[in-house]
This record gives sequence, structure tokens and C-alpha cells, in this order.
Amino acid sequence: MNSRISELHHGGIVPKQILIVDDSSALRRMVRCWIEEKTDWKVCGEAENGKVAVRLAHELQPDLVLLDLVMPVMNGLEAARRIASVSPHPVMLMFTTRYSGQLVKEAEAAGIKEVLSKADAGINHLLASMKTLLHEPPADAA
Repeated sequence: MNSRISELHHGGIVPKQILIVDDSSALRRMVRCWIEEKTDWKVCGEAENGKVAVRLAHELQPDLVLLDLVMPVMNGLEAARRIASVSPHPVMLMFTTRYSGQLVKEAEAAGIKEVLSKADAGINHLLASMKTLLHEPPADAA
């Protein structure tokens, strides 16, 4: 039985599960730290490329997958297409240095709900977007 389902049956509160996908281990660590410090979510996994992300998304069934675009082995767009075909449950958000209007169109076609620029969106903007996509109230609404 899925552990989240098991927790629900026992009355526990289940934190949102996040999969972080980026070829930069430093960025993955930074985002993980911010998520763990600023939210009650759980980072259920990390992947350094799209191929690993597809496998982990299928195995872990995260609520949200945070994807980079440019990665070795398989890029974020192809990973998103494959994740959507094997695990339609997670919301996908792209966080990239290669932001453009054309990328937004391609990302939406691949099943990605939002694209944020690493250059323009700070970590607080990233977390706010994640909260919106996960249908959680903003921190200042509490």
C-alpha cells in the first residue's frame, strides 16, 4: 500500500511530496533546504537528469515535480512528456535559465503548468508558485 494512503488511513497529515530535478547538485540542495525550512512539504527525491526523473516520478508519485530544462541524458521537456504518460498525478513546474515565450508554449504542451526564470524568480517567488500550484494558501494569508 502506498505510504501516503496508509498515513491517511491512520489519521496522519500527509505532507506534499516534491521531486527536484536539476543537473546542478548545488541548486538541488539549495531548493531542498528552502522547501524544508519554509514549508511542511517533503522532498521525496532528487534527480540529476530527465531519465532518472521519469523513473523516480513513477516510483515515488510526487505531488509536484520541479524540472530544469537543460540537463544531460534527457532534457526537462522530454522528461515532462514521459512523466505525464507514466504518472499523470504530479503537477510540473519548470525552473530554468532559458526562459522564453516559445519555451512556455512547448512546456504547456508537455504538461508543465508554469515556467519560471532562474534569473528573474527568486526562491520566494518559486515557493509561492509551488504553493499556488499545490492549491495551498500563501504564507502571509495565515
